[in-house]
Amino acid sequence: MGSLRAGKLSTGFLRRLLGRLPAHDSRVILGPRVGEDAAVIDFGDRLLVAKTDPITFATDRIGWYLVHVNANDLACLGARPRWLLVTCLLPEGRTDTGAVESLFDEIARSCSGLGVTVCGGHTEVTVGLERPILVGQMLGEVSRERLVDKRRIRPGDVLLLTRGAAIEGTAVIARERADVVRRHLGRRWAERAARLLFDPGISVVRDAEIVCGAGAGFVHGLHDPTEGGVLQALRELAESARVGLRVRMEEIPVYPETRVVCDLFGLDPLGLLASGCLLVAADPAGVKPIEEALGKAGVPCSRIGEVCSRGEGVRWTHRGRPVAAPQIRRDELVRVFEHPTTPKSSKGTEVTKGGKERRG
Repeated sequence: MGSLRAGKLSTGFLRRLLGRLPAHDSRVILGPRVGEDAAVIDFGDRLLVAKTDPITFATDRIGWYLVHVNANDLACLGARPRWLLVTCLLPEGRTDTGAVESLFDEIARSCSGLGVTVCGGHTEVTVGLERPILVGQMLGEVSRERLVDKRRIRPGDVLLLTRGAAIEGTAVIARERADVVRRHLGRRWAERAARLLFDPGISVVRDAEIVCGAGAGFVHGLHDPTEGGVLQALRELAESARVGLRVRMEEIPVYPETRVVCDLFGLDPLGLLASGCLLVAADPAGVKPIEEALGKAGVPCSRIGEVCSRGEGVRWTHRGRPVAAPQIRRDELVRVFEHPTTPKSSKGTEVTKGGKERRG
């Protein structure tokens, strides 16, 4: 048995592990599945939605990441985030009281912005850590009729993507490797890339509310791309919904800041940590109202493909020609942390006027 590398477990291995878990309670409407990021439990007239996620790469603004990354997955089920529990593991010898106070203040501000109450958790200084690790457990609720369940996705649905790929990953690199980014790209690009954390930001809670409101009855699935980027998120969506996908890769938006940072380190932006964009599967009849509502709110939205039968698998094209998308076995961000001071420029990318990456 070989040792595992950093990143997500393989889909097949994870599926086997999940199959070993007990499932005794019939009130669990949505339990652990590949491609699902939160659980749904029957609480009578309301459904409880529960989520847990760690923050392991970032150290700067880690409280901000924690709150929004956990809240995003609840919003993708149509739920309103309400309660948060936090486990804070802080490195011995590298943590002072000021740092802990700043962390708690940031969690408090982030929760206040979403109307979330912190209702418990655990904090300790831990041996053997190089950086702080935070684990959040977010709870929320949704009415039965407003639950967005990926199992409703069906062939013919349109795939939409809001904003752009790798917003979170770009911001993490610009903040955690700020000296390298400034040295090679200059202060202006470094600041622009770091600012993506807040503008457009990594939260999709508001975007999900807009989509569900405008596309009521037509929204069949929402997914929050995170580790493994947009490419992995599309595969997860197909796995969870038991469908195939046809994806037009040239239509996936990439911000100029993301493009230059990824070029610097030789990364594929479509495989980079991607909180901040929202993947939508909707009936064609609901697409126009969704696009109009998002546009009115100033949220860019792109049609990137369609849902097809499961037998077709996930098919990728570029300008009408079939292409083989890379297998994202671990997030591109891992490479930056493995080689923190050695950028490797990539070739063959340019950015269109609208900010979309064009490959060729």
